[in-house]
Amino acid sequence: MTFDLPYRPRRMRRTETLRAMVRETQLNASQLVYPMFIEEGISENTPISSMPGIFRHPEKTMDKAVKEAYAAGIRSILLFGVSHHKDETGSDSLKDDGLLARMIRRAKDACPDMNVISDNCFCEYTSHGHCGVLTADGHVHNDHTLENLAQQAYICARAGADIVAPSAMMDGQIAAIRERLDAEGFEHTPIMAYASKFASGLYGPFRAAAGCDLKGDRKTYQMDPANAREALIEAELDEAEGADILMVKPGMFYLDILARIRQQSNMPLAAYQVSGEYSMMCYAFEKGALDEKRVVMESMTSLRRAGADILITYFAPKVARWLAE
Repeated sequence: MTFDLPYRPRRMRRTETLRAMVRETQLNASQLVYPMFIEEGISENTPISSMPGIFRHPEKTMDKAVKEAYAAGIRSILLFGVSHHKDETGSDSLKDDGLLARMIRRAKDACPDMNVISDNCFCEYTSHGHCGVLTADGHVHNDHTLENLAQQAYICARAGADIVAPSAMMDGQIAAIRERLDAEGFEHTPIMAYASKFASGLYGPFRAAAGCDLKGDRKTYQMDPANAREALIEAELDEAEGADILMVKPGMFYLDILARIRQQSNMPLAAYQVSGEYSMMCYAFEKGALDEKRVVMESMTSLRRAGADILITYFAPKVARWLAE
């Protein structure tokens, strides 16, 4: 008996090497960015209870943590400061001798080949936990915050940051920072824009880790999780203002946004697998419900498959180690 069927190739019997040869989405350690928390005034690593396996590293000994990350295969870190000198405007982050500048210099001194990315925001340095200057009625003043963000980015570039990453979600922040950096001779310092940062419920563990005691919420300046078209507009505006890298945050809950921005733009695209996404998986691993290596690597692949070139994740050291095995 014969069947008049259209041609269909046979399924390949795929060995591991054959699977690797035809795999459409590839992972490598150079794509990873490891977020690190640096706290002033402590003497030993402090576990973060809501983020298993993650610590606040003492400022004075952060050199060791940076070198360990590099030895594990990490080539890029994103630094978050845990400040003991907070005020209404986050002024400590605007100083050459403030925690933000100090930890950048320490990281570069410890490991000159490490790409050091500064988080440019104020929530870690303000007493109210918001991302900028508050008005009398408790709202963030966009334009006053832009001035401070431009100064903060300049301080970071001068301290040695390889990339500045403004996460405050103020309108016009990329243009303001680009103008200031260019005027100060840092025209080659790239800006990684938190282009589509949503007002997500997945940031809780981070706020505990970074000591951000938020009063109120950030829904007036972060994006509504229900809005996809707005995310595309925000990314397009940041690109037009001079961003060098676009980011979507959170990552796994917003794969559709990643994919749509990738279709819209040819800019390098980052995805931030945030603290809540990390912690949820860790708790499932602890209970034996999921296989850690398999699920983490699948999550990385999903972000890459959706269009991310850069993967910001707290799993970075483990992923780098697994890739090297």
